[in-house]
Amino acid sequence: MPNTGLSGRYRRATYAVAAAAGLLGTVLVPGVAQAHGHHQPKVVDLQLLAINDFHGNLEPPAGSSGTIKEIDPVTKQTVSTPAGGIEYLATALRQARKGHDNSLTVAAGDIVGASPLMSGLFHDEPTVEAMNKLGLDVTSVGNHEFDEGAKELLRLQNGGCHPTDGCYTKGRKFKGADFEYLAANVTDEKTGKPILDPYWVTKVDGVKVGFIGVTLEGTPNIVTAEGVKGLKFGNEVTTINKYAAELKRKGVDSIVALIHEGGYPASPVYDFDCGAGGSGVSGPIVDIAKKIDPAVGAIVTGHTHNAYACSIPDPNGVPRSVTSAASFGRLYTEIDLKLDKRSGEIIRPSVTAANHVVRQSLPKAEDMTKLIAYYNKLAAPIANRPLGFIGADINGRGSLDFEKPLGDVIADAQLAGLAPKDKGGAQIAFMNPGGIRSDLVYKASGAEGDGVVTYGEAFTVQPFTNMMQVKTLTGAQLVQLLQQQVSGLNEASPKILQNSAGFSYTLDLTKAGAARIVVDSVKLNGAPIDPAASYRVAANEFLAGGGDGFPAFAAGTDKLVGVSDLDLFAAYLGANSKAGAPLPVPAQDRIKIIGNGQDQD
Repeated sequence: MPNTGLSGRYRRATYAVAAAAGLLGTVLVPGVAQAHGHHQPKVVDLQLLAINDFHGNLEPPAGSSGTIKEIDPVTKQTVSTPAGGIEYLATALRQARKGHDNSLTVAAGDIVGASPLMSGLFHDEPTVEAMNKLGLDVTSVGNHEFDEGAKELLRLQNGGCHPTDGCYTKGRKFKGADFEYLAANVTDEKTGKPILDPYWVTKVDGVKVGFIGVTLEGTPNIVTAEGVKGLKFGNEVTTINKYAAELKRKGVDSIVALIHEGGYPASPVYDFDCGAGGSGVSGPIVDIAKKIDPAVGAIVTGHTHNAYACSIPDPNGVPRSVTSAASFGRLYTEIDLKLDKRSGEIIRPSVTAANHVVRQSLPKAEDMTKLIAYYNKLAAPIANRPLGFIGADINGRGSLDFEKPLGDVIADAQLAGLAPKDKGGAQIAFMNPGGIRSDLVYKASGAEGDGVVTYGEAFTVQPFTNMMQVKTLTGAQLVQLLQQQVSGLNEASPKILQNSAGFSYTLDLTKAGAARIVVDSVKLNGAPIDPAASYRVAANEFLAGGGDGFPAFAAGTDKLVGVSDLDLFAAYLGANSKAGAPLPVPAQDRIKIIGNGQDQD
């Protein structure tokens, strides 16, 4: 696009006047299609339907993970509305497409990974098959697409039976994804080339539309080392701008970025108005969006599991749509835009975006019901096995507290299983909050009865099947570990570890960084931690390897590898609960909080 010679202030003023007058599409700004003379450009309407962070939730998620917050139109109060489930999502998207000749369905990563048992047990083949039926066209990779490594991701794209587990039904071979996985910033360390296509181009009524897909640069910090072995993750902005320029050289001027990185809106309500300039949203995506080439006409995001449909200014100060549809298929974003047939560009001021709730009052999509029934039947012998009993909801993912009730239970389970001398001699156990993927819900999910915890429900809470480790840390390293919750990589968004009974400390949120940990409050069984003494500490392999920004764990010595976290969780439920004496909800008294804070993971 030639230089218009207009100042940035004049361009922005022109945009405001045009918007107010309803003359959108005549704005003279770089990256926005121009009108010529008195004629409006010939335009093509395009609807984008976007999702993110589905995580294999084919059935409606349990507990708070299966609700979305909205304002009740009558009471004007914030309420939690049941939402999600592939049967309802499919119906919602199919209804949304009606009346739109040009519609594409896109996603911003984590379609699979950290999935409930029905999908996770079959290495997420059920979710890929569901997305094929759903009509997904293209998605970026997310960090969870690498949970089982690059080779497994390529199998999900290209098809073929699992190398270890094989095919799950005789004569039924997994065909792979009909949609395109994009990994522009994920390259092979040896070749320097992307492991999957960096972008995907399609024609919409003669206009070329390109999609660039990236995951967050920090993926190696939140995935096991084995999952990202041999891979390099590049900067999101640099990568998108590189490929946007390449697409333009190839005559593709309508460009959309799919980014598995996100932000945090000021309100949890799904249709919250972000305000002028996106002032109502914070987090990594704001800085990223402000630096992405104006040639990119819209940005679809994910990762933080939040809902927003904002306008954030591009490097020229021109508003640009940036969206996210929460997680687990509870929402979808409808993005409507116009393409200029002459210039081939997105008419930027034409872009509108809104999130819509996937309400469970919708009719179920029959093809999805059949898919769920098929895999439920295969999984039933394992999924329905009872493990233990609870007397009330024990919240994990659904808790906004730094110390989560379910986090206490998981840490206690790990300590109990690894405390014996021959199992590692653990004295303390820690669990990363992001690894707690759901709640334990008292209400029965099937025929098992209220309060019964099944293997499938336990798997949904801890789906990674991480192997446990016990390491020796000094008291000084233990304090460093606690400080790393609120400093370094975690200073902006604290990650408060869940710790086992007997270990306690004070978190002072009136301070900043590492000073938030009150050092002389750190105690084990009532005794102050000795900086020079040695302690045996248990954690899953991801955390023990320094994941989530905890290098103090990686410095531990005398490593002993134990059984999986899920095995310990299942054993603990069985040993510590029964029908007449269910597992109680923990008191959440291990971390004393001074000041106020908002938990993020």
